[in-house]
Amino acid sequence: MKMVIAIIQPEKLTAVKEALFNADIHKMTVSRVRGCGQQKGFDESYRGQAHSVNLLEKIRIEIALNDEFVKPTINAIMKAARTDTIGDGKIFVTPLEECYRIRTGETGSEAIG
Repeated sequence: MKMVIAIIQPEKLTAVKEALFNADIHKMTVSRVRGCGQQKGFDESYRGQAHSVNLLEKIRIEIALNDEFVKPTINAIMKAARTDTIGDGKIFVTPLEECYRIRTGETGSEAIG
């Protein structure tokens, strides 16, 4: 079992969801987050005052997967989220030690579904 965490541009969420659905991945958690990386933010003016904005809006997608679904998930996210510019995002894959389905008490890969 693995946990795939993707940080993507907000405007790519619809395309990534569609690509995941086409890859038969339907379960995910999506959050709005802020962060910075190589983009380093930007400067803007508000009421005549200069402000540095270094935490940019991003989308975090978390997907718990059985091992055979990891590569198709990564491929779908990479294809749909790529714009070939700085700020496209990152994908992290970590081992998932345990999983429990609260409703049924199932554990492990059966709980992921």
